[in-house]
Amino acid sequence: MLVNEIFYSLQGEGVHMGKASIFIRLSRCNLRCSFCDTEFDSGVEMTLEEIRDAIAVYPGRRIIWTGGEPTLQLTDEVVAYFKALGYFQSIETNGTRRPPRGLDYITCSPKREAMRLLHQNFPEGVGEFRFPIGRDVDLPPAISDLPPAGAYLVSPIFVGETQNDVDREAVELCVKYVLEHPEWQLSLQMHKLIHIP
Repeated sequence: MLVNEIFYSLQGEGVHMGKASIFIRLSRCNLRCSFCDTEFDSGVEMTLEEIRDAIAVYPGRRIIWTGGEPTLQLTDEVVAYFKALGYFQSIETNGTRRPPRGLDYITCSPKREAMRLLHQNFPEGVGEFRFPIGRDVDLPPAISDLPPAGAYLVSPIFVGETQNDVDREAVELCVKYVLEHPEWQLSLQMHKLIHIP
């Protein structure tokens, strides 16, 4: 697998915010979102055993497969391998591809290109939908137009050269949206606010 980075930190957003997690950021993406905070073209080829050894030093047992777009590399076999080792596995996906079987939790942050594919790719639903919100980004569709989820969240897009600056207008858009649609909730990106490495 082509791995961009592996690190241990707190989940910085969404329903599981604040939980100790091993982030395995895979390289490659099938989209080029202007607000993406990941350089996803480079990486190091690693075998499953090398990944296993790299994460064995961390006390946490929660893996978050992220990227880029992790479904470009993550397979049923990879998920089964780490499940057999006792890891709880989540994925953060853009929704354009069906995720592998066996994952414990799915976070889908769909972009415009994924909207028509969501029911096909997630027939049983997801753990959470997390929609990035900003000046030039569409607001989420009605919940009735989405597959089922445990939570529906909006998250303001951060801006600046390093994508770490709070966009006040995006935060205000999110707050206004949640006040008008109380079935949604706001998810701020904790790791961006306090710069957890």
